[in-house]
Amino acid sequence: MEGFELGIVINRPIEEVFAILGDLENDVKWRSEWVESKNMSEGPLGVGGTFRLTGEFLGRRIPTIYEVIEYEPDRSAAWKTVSGPLPLKFQRIFERVEDGTQVTIKYEAEVRGLLKLVMSLLAGMVRQQHEGDLRKVKELIETRAL
Repeated sequence: MEGFELGIVINRPIEEVFAILGDLENDVKWRSEWVESKNMSEGPLGVGGTFRLTGEFLGRRIPTIYEVIEYEPDRSAAWKTVSGPLPLKFQRIFERVEDGTQVTIKYEAEVRGLLKLVMSLLAGMVRQQHEGDLRKVKELIETRAL
């Protein structure tokens, strides 16, 4: 299992931060790899719900379906890949802090064979991209642009 963890403090109340980051439909607004996102489930967000996020690579659209595997409002949300190019689990953890909300994101990917070699070569670049995305969402939420 390959993975990494990132964190950032967003200077807004936990309820506001969770409302945005606990819903993958919002990821297209701040995650650089996604060009489209859609909640595939009816009803309120929760465990068992599914989302389709679509990225582009070399001019091809690549959809990934994620299932919600954990959902505790204002505390934690987690997803796993149901279909797509990379078996992945990720979790967003929310904690109240003096200046707002501490957000910790944990990524775990099951990579084998050639994909493991490619991922080890790209790991630094992928981490940098995610760090940039976190800085972007912090700015968007703090300025209430999201």
